[in-house]
Amino acid sequence: MFRKVLIANRGEIACRVIRTLRELGIGAVAVASEADARAKHVRMADEVRILGPAASRESYLRVDRLIAAAKETGAEAIHPGYGFLSESEVLRDACDAAGIVLIGPPSHALAVMGNKTRAREAMKNAGVPIVPGATRAARDTADIIEMAREIGYPVLLKAASGGGGKGMRLVEREADLAAAFESCTREAASAFSDSSVYAERAIIKPRHIEIQVFADQQGNAVYLFERECSVQRRHQKVIEEAPAAHLSDTTRRKMGEVAVQACKAIHYEGAGTLECLVDQDENFYFLEMNTRLQVEHAVTEMITGLDLVRLQIQVAAGQPLPFAQEQLERRGHAIECRLYAEDPYDNFIPYPGPLLRYRPPMGPNVRVDDGFDEGDVVPRFYDPMIAKIAAWGPDRASALAKVRAAVRELRVLGIRTNQRYLDTLLTHPDFVAGRYSTALIPSMGTLERPEASDDTVAQSLALAALLEHRKVAGRRPVAAAQQASGWGQAGRAESLRRWGL
Repeated sequence: MFRKVLIANRGEIACRVIRTLRELGIGAVAVASEADARAKHVRMADEVRILGPAASRESYLRVDRLIAAAKETGAEAIHPGYGFLSESEVLRDACDAAGIVLIGPPSHALAVMGNKTRAREAMKNAGVPIVPGATRAARDTADIIEMAREIGYPVLLKAASGGGGKGMRLVEREADLAAAFESCTREAASAFSDSSVYAERAIIKPRHIEIQVFADQQGNAVYLFERECSVQRRHQKVIEEAPAAHLSDTTRRKMGEVAVQACKAIHYEGAGTLECLVDQDENFYFLEMNTRLQVEHAVTEMITGLDLVRLQIQVAAGQPLPFAQEQLERRGHAIECRLYAEDPYDNFIPYPGPLLRYRPPMGPNVRVDDGFDEGDVVPRFYDPMIAKIAAWGPDRASALAKVRAAVRELRVLGIRTNQRYLDTLLTHPDFVAGRYSTALIPSMGTLERPEASDDTVAQSLALAALLEHRKVAGRRPVAAAQQASGWGQAGRAESLRRWGL
C-alpha cells in the first residue's frame, strides 16, 4: 500500500479522496492554484504544493508541475479525481515515465475510451449495442451531410473528444446541419483542442442510465449496479439516483453483464462507468465510458456500503477485488442533488462569492460531500458546484422524502444557488412518480423568479453574518477573500452594492 498520495484536483472531490486516505493511514498531498491557496482541501491535507495562477491551464492542467510536486513530496501515487486531467493519456504516460502510480486505468484503455468514435468502434466489435451512427469523425460539411442522410433525422452531432455536454448539437433537418456542424466543430476545438465531430441517431426522450464497473489487474471485473442520471440540463446532470426506478431486473442484469463484457474487451483496470441511453422499450445503447470516478459515485456507495475511492487505491496498488459479482448486494435507494453557485432564474449564470452563511443539512442517512466551509469564497475560475447532497432510504419514497427535507434544511447566504430549483425538481410529479426521461428539465420551460422575494431578509441576515464573520479569529476579511479569488471582477458587483459589501 502507498505511504503518500497526491490528489491532482480541488474542491469536494479532493476533500472526498483525503477522507479515505486518512482512514487508510496514507499521507495526503494537496495541490492548489493561487486562488485556492486557502481552500478547504488545502486545509485538510498533510502537505500542499501551489501549482500556479488561478487559470486551470497554468495550474491544475500542468502535468509537469503535478509530476514535480509528487516527486518533491515523495508521493508514490496520484489520484486525479474527476474532471481536469482525470482521463488524460498525457498524465498517465508522464506518471509511468516518472515511476509514479496513476490511480486510474492504463494508457491503452484511456486511448480507446478517450475518443468517442474509437470507443464506439471498440464496443461494436465487443458486441456491445451502440447508438446507430458513425464510428468515425466527419471530414467536412459534405461528409456530415452524407452521414446524417444514412443515419436518418433527427441526428445528434457530438465532439469525438467531448464530454460534459460541450460540442453537442441536436439537428432535426438538413437545412440546419451545416451551421450546427460549424458551431459544433468550433466549440469542440476550443474545449478539447480537437475539432473532430461525428453524428449519431438522436433517441428522443431516452433515459440516461449508467453502470458502475470495477476491474483489477488480475483480470477480474464486476458491476456495482446502475444509476439513473436522466435529470439533466444542457447534458449536465443535476440529480442522480440508484437504483433506477421502473427498470426490469432483466434489463438491469443485461446492462451489468454487457458493462463487464466491455471492460474485459479493453483490459480495463480501476473504476469506470458505462453510460447508456435506454428507450421506452428498455432497449439500451452504449453512449460513452467515463474512465474515472464519477461525480455521482456517492449513491452507489450508499446502496452497496462500499468505499469506491478505497477500492480505486487498492486496485492501483495491485490488490485484487475483495469480492465476486455474486457477493455484491444492493440495499435500499439513494438520491443525490448537485448544489451550484448559480442563479437558476437568470439563465443559470454562475454566482461566485463569499459563503457568509453555509449550514449543510444533517441527520440519519444524509450525506453531504462539499469543498467549502462557512466563510470560504466560491471562486469564479472553476466549476461552481458547492456540494452534493445525498440521502438514503429503504425504498425510493423514503429516500425522496429525506433528500427533499435535506435540501430544504440547507442554509446558504452571500450568494445565490440552485437550492429552490432542486426543490422544484424533487417535487415535480414526473420525478416523484419515477417515470421521467432526459426531457424532464427541457419540458419545464423558462423559470420565472418567484414573486415573493426574500432579498430584504437575506440582506439583513447577510450583513449580520458579515459582522460576525469578521470577528472570527484566523479568518480573512471578506474583501480580502474576494481579492484573492478574483471574485471582485466576476460580474457580481451589483450584488455587492445591493448588500453593502
